[in-house]
Amino acid sequence: MPSKKALVRRPSPRLAEGLVTHIEREKIDADLALEQWEAYGETLRAHGWDTLEVDPADDCPDSVFVEDTVVMYKNVALIARSGAESRREETLGVEEAVARLGCSVNWIWDPGTLDGGDVLKVGDTIYVGRGGRTNAVGVQQLRAAFEPLGARVVAVPVSKVLHLKSAVTALPDGTVVGHIPLVDRPSLFPRFLSVPEESGAHVVLLGGDKLLMAASAPKTAELFADLGHQPVLVDISEFEKLEGCVTCLSVRLRDLYA
Repeated sequence: MPSKKALVRRPSPRLAEGLVTHIEREKIDADLALEQWEAYGETLRAHGWDTLEVDPADDCPDSVFVEDTVVMYKNVALIARSGAESRREETLGVEEAVARLGCSVNWIWDPGTLDGGDVLKVGDTIYVGRGGRTNAVGVQQLRAAFEPLGARVVAVPVSKVLHLKSAVTALPDGTVVGHIPLVDRPSLFPRFLSVPEESGAHVVLLGGDKLLMAASAPKTAELFADLGHQPVLVDISEFEKLEGCVTCLSVRLRDLYA
């Protein structure tokens, strides 16, 4: 049976200092952000996920975006090395967490850089965004780690958004979804569905036809519902101000060995 565990990490008190690259900085309501983070975790648990809280990294403003710290494939954890030097200490608690779960732990090494948000898995195909946070050496190291395990790694250019998964994610049937103005090369994906809102490009597969989505994408939610999916909406407005989305706030571990 697939596992349904998700790593999460409590927002840092310094959240408002988080990096922004492609948008204008806005004021962050820290209290509201904490409420939204708690509601996000409650939503995962309500749909059968076991949330495991990684040790806080209070000195790292972006540490709530735990997805960027590690890439999982089967039982192997590849610890990331962010292209943003200020984020590299975020991996410490995550490394301990995946080791406790019995994962085989590997690392991206200098001069490679890679953020987990640049990695989209669709079955055994791993799309990796080559852009601001992930370099060519990082792509090569990810390929070396996962291709021997049966993965097919496809590099994708990313220039219009922070991470690949800021532009695209995938539905349960493998169809990649994205907001066309922010996708560099939609033709690289065998099946692609354009969505009307930027945040509509971000979905977390909860199981079955249920899709965790941001409340800021009601038109896309309506589109997905019309296609037979069940959108589950969460308000993550404070994290969206820091280029965050529903995928960034957790690491889903679906294929841990029993």
